[in-house]
Amino acid sequence: MQSNLYPSTHTRCCFSWNSDKPQIPTPKILKHKLKTSIISPAVSTSLKTSLNFGEEKFNKQQEETTLPFYLPVSVRKSDSHSRYIWDGKDLKLVSVDGNSFSISDFDSNFEDTVHKLVRICVSAIRNFFLPREVSRNYLEYVKWKFVHRVSSSALQVLATQAMLRAIGIGNSRSLPLAAALNWVLKDGLGRLCRCIYTASLASSFDTNLKRVRFCTSVLFSLSIGVELLTPVFPQYFLMLASIANIAKQISLACYLATSTAVHRSFAVADNLGEVSAKGQIQTVCFDNLGLTLAATLNILSANNPRLQAGLIYAMYPVFSVLDLFGIYQGLKHVHLQTLTKDRLKIIISTWIQQGFVPSPEEVSKQEGIGLSWSRGREPWSIRIGCLNPRRCTAKLSAMTMQSLNSEDFYFLSPESLTSELERNQEYGVLLSLREGADTIAVIRGILHASYVCKGIETCGSSSAVLKQWFNLVEDGKRLTVQNLSFLYEQMLSLGWACKNILLSTQEQARYSFITE
Repeated sequence: MQSNLYPSTHTRCCFSWNSDKPQIPTPKILKHKLKTSIISPAVSTSLKTSLNFGEEKFNKQQEETTLPFYLPVSVRKSDSHSRYIWDGKDLKLVSVDGNSFSISDFDSNFEDTVHKLVRICVSAIRNFFLPREVSRNYLEYVKWKFVHRVSSSALQVLATQAMLRAIGIGNSRSLPLAAALNWVLKDGLGRLCRCIYTASLASSFDTNLKRVRFCTSVLFSLSIGVELLTPVFPQYFLMLASIANIAKQISLACYLATSTAVHRSFAVADNLGEVSAKGQIQTVCFDNLGLTLAATLNILSANNPRLQAGLIYAMYPVFSVLDLFGIYQGLKHVHLQTLTKDRLKIIISTWIQQGFVPSPEEVSKQEGIGLSWSRGREPWSIRIGCLNPRRCTAKLSAMTMQSLNSEDFYFLSPESLTSELERNQEYGVLLSLREGADTIAVIRGILHASYVCKGIETCGSSSAVLKQWFNLVEDGKRLTVQNLSFLYEQMLSLGWACKNILLSTQEQARYSFITE
């Protein structure tokens, strides 16, 4: 090798072989008449020494190791794991996970080859249905989604069959034009109500995602029951079918509106598109299985019309229970990282009482999914919104607003939960946010209100709380200043999405500070 690795002409590397003894190719320098830069002899000597050392090390390893041998580099893909191997002449990439086979393997070891083929098929099915990188709770969610979608699809097939019988399809006395008109009318009314519902409850899809989705699933099951009544009361077909379709359209709107948030909770590598695509594949396959199940039941009872007519009503409660149980269990494995007022209250309450920030999985276990909508607020619970003069304690609220300055982005005030005529007055805590309040201000406000609620527990009666209100607010403010930054850091470290806080339409109300 020349003393200058880059002479005055452009160079390139090629390899020559010694036919007597297999060895690693030695670099040669070929010259071409192109201008290049020059480096010092010292650098050239150092590089030459490094290349020779690497070649000697490889040749020594080749002599000491029985050929072929594995190189310390592997390639891992979603469905395979391979490693580079050197056989003395060629560099090869071979499988090391047991998922490769050839036809000749059947002759040598049939049983092992069959097991290997089964592993390959299982791996291919998994890659077809499941994304590559998802959270660990995703597989449990898919299991219950299977139960939910199969039952739901079978229910729809049975309901459609009942409705076709109600409008007289297959009956010589049926009127095709009237049947088609009724069908179009019930679809049109359902889509109109779907638009109204979606517009009126848009923010609830974020703040109460699990509860809204489960409630609309219950509504879907009830709509199937209404459709099953159409053969019994064919004269009321349009009314019954329209009511059922309105409920189904509302359920569909909720499903579409919440699917993105559910998929995002599983996309740990920001692969939302892949998770959504796999979700659609699962839905299609599971729905087809449900359709096949319902069709099989109809075929088995085809020779007995009375049994076929009664089968619909016999299978409805079974499929409905499976459908609701599947969606309920599936939602329990959806761990949302976004922040709402309710999740913040759970986080901060755990932080104050037990001294740690719960993870999204821990908070998910405490979130409500069922139908238990609270009819009223508990005493000294926290509400985000604007001050209502009819419910506030006038003097305390006026003094609180009088003390505000331009640096405050929220204020706390007691508000009455009962009417003035009731003897036992109950109160709650109002958190009113100012326009321009960011995420940190909202977290600070809820943390401050939570400290005030903790101090209220030691006061006793409501009248005692009102007398000590400003002292409670000052003590809570001091604790908030001390602990806010550490709480925020802990939330970020556990994967909570602290960039935004999702609030309902009522909670998004803000006040403006006027300087005179």
